[in-house]
Amino acid sequence: MKITVIGCGRWGTFLAWYLNEIGHSVTLYGRVSSRNMQALISTRKNDVLELGENIALSTDISCVRDSEVTVISIDSQGLRALFAELSEKKLSDRNFVLCMKGIEISTGKRLSEIADEFITDGGSVSVWLGPGHVQEFYSGIPNCMVIDSKSIEMKEKLVGEFSSDLIRLYYGDDLIGNEIGAAAKNVIGIAAGMLDGKNLSSLKGSLMARGAREISRLISAMGGNELSAYGLCHLGDYEATVFSKYSHNRRFGEAFITGESYTALAEGYYTVAALVRLELKYNIELPICHTVYEILYEGKEPTQALSSLFERSPKKEFY
Repeated sequence: MKITVIGCGRWGTFLAWYLNEIGHSVTLYGRVSSRNMQALISTRKNDVLELGENIALSTDISCVRDSEVTVISIDSQGLRALFAELSEKKLSDRNFVLCMKGIEISTGKRLSEIADEFITDGGSVSVWLGPGHVQEFYSGIPNCMVIDSKSIEMKEKLVGEFSSDLIRLYYGDDLIGNEIGAAAKNVIGIAAGMLDGKNLSSLKGSLMARGAREISRLISAMGGNELSAYGLCHLGDYEATVFSKYSHNRRFGEAFITGESYTALAEGYYTVAALVRLELKYNIELPICHTVYEILYEGKEPTQALSSLFERSPKKEFY
């Protein structure tokens, strides 16, 4: 299969490496202004992996035209602008796979909904989600992930083409739940980092249980299957997000509490603003997400914010 990967960050570069390793013809696209892309052009390396010479590198987005599948791994809030560019160049009749997790802040839309606004006849959108860090995959440590799509045919094709001994892929059957669960787990990751920063790491078990429960309520309210919150998109991704030293969101949350500088992208920072929007829209309670929002955006003191969670009135565990 001929594939273009859009996005030359760690994850996009890994996906180019991985898809080439399992036998596909791959072109990796990055903007000419990208420092990551310039480094790859110069050395074919980043700080984690090295690309083989048979992986093409391009700074011309028209390379998408020659591909059967286009895999996208960029900042979630930049997806609309990317699709507008693809549409302008009449490149929106492709099969797209979104390997990114987030919700658009301005609209509260899932990423596949944004793609659907631009995709023309002959095109499709799928999502590829789940746990795993580039450093571990590149070292040969396997994991399980999920692919979901409205197109059953494309979903089956992608699972067949992208599966390997390194990544075991499952068929998703709840696009709403998988996208919301995957995006929201980054917020739980920030909350976990905040607990680490407060030397309250023993509370992570409770965080995981209650976090999965509140996200299951949101998924259900949006028309998805609440059980998706307990699958690979969310609970199944907790170890990689809540505990791992490689988790950007966990490290961001911890740095926020300790006052350290942390400049790497933590998608949960943007996602929590979108989740609060959805909390209001669907009239449900997201106490953990709302608390993270108050700390990050409203300046609420973290210890006070945590205490407010414990002061909530008693409820049935699975109300």
